[in-house]
Amino acid sequence: MSAEPETADASPPPAPARRGWPALRPLVLRLHFYAGVFIAPFLLVAAFSGLLYAASFQAEKIVYAEELRVPEGERELPLRDQIAAARAAHPEGELSAVRPSPEPGATTRVLLAGVDGIDPEHTLAVFVDPYTAEVRGSLEQYGSTGALPLRTWIDKLHRDLHLGQPGRLYSELAASWLWVIAAGGLLLWFTRRRAQRAVRGTTGRRRALGLHGTVGAWVAVGLIFLSATGLTWSTYAGQNVTELRTSLGQLTPEVDAGAAAGGEHAEHGGHAGHGADGGDGAGHVHDHGVDGSTPGGIDLDTALAAARSEGLTNPVEILPPADASSAYVVRQIQRSWPEKQDAVAVDPSSGVVTDVVWFEDFPVLAKLSRWGIDLHTGILFGLPNQILLGSLALSLMFLIVWGYRLWWLRGRGSAFGRPLPRGAWRAVPLSLGLPLLAVVALVGWFVPLLGLSLLAFLAVDIVLGALARRRAGRAGEGEGERAGAVRG
Repeated sequence: MSAEPETADASPPPAPARRGWPALRPLVLRLHFYAGVFIAPFLLVAAFSGLLYAASFQAEKIVYAEELRVPEGERELPLRDQIAAARAAHPEGELSAVRPSPEPGATTRVLLAGVDGIDPEHTLAVFVDPYTAEVRGSLEQYGSTGALPLRTWIDKLHRDLHLGQPGRLYSELAASWLWVIAAGGLLLWFTRRRAQRAVRGTTGRRRALGLHGTVGAWVAVGLIFLSATGLTWSTYAGQNVTELRTSLGQLTPEVDAGAAAGGEHAEHGGHAGHGADGGDGAGHVHDHGVDGSTPGGIDLDTALAAARSEGLTNPVEILPPADASSAYVVRQIQRSWPEKQDAVAVDPSSGVVTDVVWFEDFPVLAKLSRWGIDLHTGILFGLPNQILLGSLALSLMFLIVWGYRLWWLRGRGSAFGRPLPRGAWRAVPLSLGLPLLAVVALVGWFVPLLGLSLLAFLAVDIVLGALARRRAGRAGEGEGERAGAVRG
């Protein structure tokens, strides 16, 4: 998304007494160039997998239509009958949660944890016809958005390339640099003369440069947003985000139900072990009756009725008590606009609501985190949101292709990929360079993979510069010796 100079000098640039942006532009240009060259492969993989993920919501509805949809009936059966049917077909594991049919024609999901052959962080979702209690099938489910196998596989591809923790570092590195490359390119584009931004009527490198800069300027804000929200659930930067929210008292509130409540980042899977979809209560199990009731207490139908009396509407998820001292938790799980994230705790012996958490009372950063994550994953505004994400992913892929083409066209003859000249930092005055260095150090500490990779770029650049100077010195000595021999 940069505006590279039309010509380049192989020698280090002079360091005139420039102020403000003219002093910074060569440095930003060089950073944008090298970050684009070396980080672009990571971004290309992230963009392609993100494109697949944006399409996975609609694909899921088609692939799993048999499990997700049923003919509409006249009256839904009690949850206890639906749960009993699911348990009769799948007596393995423990009841983890129940998601009642959220709308006419949708199945009820009975979630079982601890099932052999199912990932411990996932659940087995048993799909039940709410009108007949017919079991329509069962599928492995992951996350608070109820991702089924297709979307789960794509989610893991986007999150860690199915490589576990090493793969998570790839995605964090890409997210760490995306906002830097996008913001730098945006600055370069806006400070470039209007005539040099033109695309129409140009050819070759000039046309590729115009397309790269113009498209990049249009999508820069979206790319910066994806980078920032992606970092919130990354391994290292995400931990810093959580610590910052903790220090500011901006964590997501939890309904008071003892061990029944989930962890702070259950909303999007924490930092190390989960993905954007988040946890789904797989560990929330206790010894319940076949219909989900507690011994000598109420059942899930009564808990749901108590939640309805407090105003909780579909879609909801009901979690049985985790132990003898815990309550039922009924929470809304709608992540599309308008968000429904209210939750109540219900006493398992009396059916009385003991605690309520309203989404409207969430701290500001907790709300922004929820909205940001759901917008990033394509849930907040449904299909339009997913189309927008797909467009951003495609745009990023084209930007990378154009960027590499610019690199190719930058060479002369056999000098493919001729780099930008070194020494741009020497043109930055101390009055500007020292505050800039402090800001870079702070950002590098908060986003560790950005800081470490930037140091690596700097070290490589210094080494290459030293080698170039040594070669130039030897060449000069050789020329001097030959000149002396000729004079002799």
